[in-house]
Amino acid sequence: MDRPQIWFDFAPELHLFVSAPRRAGRTSLRTDGTSTLGHVVESLGVPLTEVGTLLVDGQPVADSYVPADAEHVSVEAVTRPQPSPAPPRFLLDVHLGTLARRLRLLGVDAAYENPDIGDAALAARSAAEQRVMLSRDRGLLRRRELWAGAYVYSHRPAEQLRDVLSRFAPPLAPWSRCTACNGTLRTVTKTSVREQLRDGTERSYDAFAQCADCGQAYWRGAHHARLEAIVTDAVREFGGVSG
Repeated sequence: MDRPQIWFDFAPELHLFVSAPRRAGRTSLRTDGTSTLGHVVESLGVPLTEVGTLLVDGQPVADSYVPADAEHVSVEAVTRPQPSPAPPRFLLDVHLGTLARRLRLLGVDAAYENPDIGDAALAARSAAEQRVMLSRDRGLLRRRELWAGAYVYSHRPAEQLRDVLSRFAPPLAPWSRCTACNGTLRTVTKTSVREQLRDGTERSYDAFAQCADCGQAYWRGAHHARLEAIVTDAVREFGGVSG
C-alpha cells in the first residue's frame, strides 16, 4: 500500500525553520500513515512551541491528529500576544544571559541557568516551576517535558527583548527585580548597605535599593542612563510604569 501523501504550507514566520523548497508554497510529503501531525511538523524542522493553529483542509486539528492521504495542512504561527492564563514566568538557557538581565530590569520574572545544566534539567525545571523556556536551541524546545517554550528569533539582545515582550506581553514593573539573581528589590537606607559602597558612591548618592534574596545593593550610578533608555523604550512600546 502506498504511503499517504499530504500537502503542506507554512506561515511566513515559520520559514526560517523549514528547508528552502518548503518556503515557496504548497509542497508534498509522504508519511508512514501512523505518525501524528505534530511529529511530522517537528520532523520538518518546526518546534511545536512556534505553531499556532494546525489546519487540515481548513479545519483546526490537534497536533495528535494523524493526517490522511491527500489532505492539505496549513501550519500557522503563534498569535501575538500569545494568550496566557497568568502573567508568564520565564526560564532562559545559558546563551541568553543579557536577555535575562534586561527582562529582570523591567520587573519580569526571568530565571537563568549559568553554567549550563543540560537540556534535561532545563526541561525539568520548566515543568516543575511552570516557566516558559526561552531558547535558540530547537532541540531543547522539542523536549516533551517542557511546560511551555518559545524560540528566541534574534541573536541581538535588543531585538530579543522586543520579541519576548511582543509575544508574551508580560506586565512590566521596572526597577523591582535584582538583575543578578531575579530576587525582589526593596528600598533601604544608605547606612544598611554602607559596607557595599565605595567612598565616592557613599558621598554622591542617597537613594538605594537592596535585593531581598542575595543582598545586592543598587543605586543610580554611572550606568543608569543606559539602563533608563532600555526601560523607557520598553515602557513606551509595551506599557508599564517607569520607576
